[in-house]
Amino acid sequence: MKIKEFLLAVVLLLNCGAVAAQNDSVDRESMIFYPFEVDPEFPGGIDSLYDYLCRNVSYPAEAREQGISGKVFVSFAVERDGSVADVKILKDIGGGCGEAVVEAVKNMPRWTPGRLGGKPAPMTFTLPVYFNLDEDDDPATKDMTSEEKCLYRYSKAISR
Repeated sequence: MKIKEFLLAVVLLLNCGAVAAQNDSVDRESMIFYPFEVDPEFPGGIDSLYDYLCRNVSYPAEAREQGISGKVFVSFAVERDGSVADVKILKDIGGGCGEAVVEAVKNMPRWTPGRLGGKPAPMTFTLPVYFNLDEDDDPATKDMTSEEKCLYRYSKAISR
């Protein structure tokens, strides 16, 4: 009987967490997070993810013309089978940048899914994607291709 009560309590907590996560006024410090035994991974790791983004997210002409730079944040789920689903723009900078990121994320190859309790489990990611026109003025990127500049931008961003 105690096992059934425990499972019921866990189900209720998980359901409450799902509802609370949809509410922007939730006190994030009081939320419960369940760590994955193994996090989902893009094929080849984080460097391959940045390489994929640099090859597949183009700087929209409209954004370039309007001088738009900044970060687009998207969320997406890595499902139990490693597929990417439920791609949403969380923060857009305009000029077609958000749409360019969504298109690239939707076309990502399958990830290695995360594992929880020894089994594949879905997980939601938030991913920042950087757009920066100022890098053309950076002496360090003067002789780089656009793809090399993009990878340089990511390496600078994650080292902060």
